[in-house]
Amino acid sequence: MFAPEKIRAVLFDLDGTLMDTDDQAVERLTRSLQTLHWPQPTRAARRLVMASETPVNALMTAIDIVGLDGPLMTLTNWWRRRRTPTPDFRLMAGTREMLAALRPRYRLAVVTTRGRDDTLAFLTQHGLEGLFDALVTRESTWRLKPSPAPIRHASRLLDVPVDRCVMVGDTTVDVKSARQAGAWAVAVLCGFGEREELERAGAAVILERTADLAALLTGTSAFSQGGMT
Repeated sequence: MFAPEKIRAVLFDLDGTLMDTDDQAVERLTRSLQTLHWPQPTRAARRLVMASETPVNALMTAIDIVGLDGPLMTLTNWWRRRRTPTPDFRLMAGTREMLAALRPRYRLAVVTTRGRDDTLAFLTQHGLEGLFDALVTRESTWRLKPSPAPIRHASRLLDVPVDRCVMVGDTTVDVKSARQAGAWAVAVLCGFGEREELERAGAAVILERTADLAALLTGTSAFSQGGMT
């Protein structure tokens, strides 16, 4: 049974948890499928984006193991700067207030398979960079979620025992990573995970929105805290 009183650190996934970029990806793919007259393009797009996460993480881990991650990331970042304008990241509703409510009580970290540049750009865009004690990105560990390595690395950076950490994410990848590391897993339904699969993966708690975490951990709604400007 989930025991909030044992928690000392909160680790957050980005996509679909703090950052609303999953919906942006779905919107782009939906438009492409519509041009192909694909049946139920929005539903198909959501399924395709969700299905891509685990194999992409596995591929990035394999590249890391054979020592090609550095050159590949350099090339990827160069290509992205040439082909893509500065991204405009969306913030999940209630995230700012929720983080403000948790910050005085817990150590906070980001644990994501995104790169450090994107992570810092998102946090800076929304004025959140000063709220986190550690950032674990795809450059931080050899293996990525669902491996337990990123969770354990965050635990070490925060100097908090892993069994006193809770990982918050929207997919089974996040839940499995936390469970294998020995951390608590809280899943949210505002991304791509579905309740049944998150339950099967072993989530201790499933929330409708990430913003609901403040009430779960502190017993107080994030919106009653006055928030941040």
